[in-house]
Amino acid sequence: MLASDYPFLDVLWTMFIFFLWIVWFWLLFTVFVDVFRRHDIKGGKKTLWLIFVIILPFLGVFIYIITQNDGMTQRNLDRAKAQQAQFDKYVRESAGGGAATEIANAKQLLDQGAISQAEFDAIKQKALSS
Repeated sequence: MLASDYPFLDVLWTMFIFFLWIVWFWLLFTVFVDVFRRHDIKGGKKTLWLIFVIILPFLGVFIYIITQNDGMTQRNLDRAKAQQAQFDKYVRESAGGGAATEIANAKQLLDQGAISQAEFDAIKQKALSS
């Protein structure tokens, strides 16, 4: 009974419209985020872009994407590289240098005469055991 009231093509059409609605909001959100994250333009230009996108949404979004595509791509790449560098730094700091670094630092101190052979052996043993 329910299936006869809502034919299959209507279901497909509804799904297509819903998909386009989601894509539209994704594009709108992407433009807003990019405008707010830009450091190369000041508040006045940002305001003008946002007013243009709000008053003429379809035209504003499409014109922004067409004219600012290269800049958006470069900003996204720079942001991704910065996040990767920050993650790599965090991993290096969290992992420390490991046993090899501790032993190398202790060897340097031993060569400089700052620690004795017994202290070096204790540091080496401690580093190897952890």
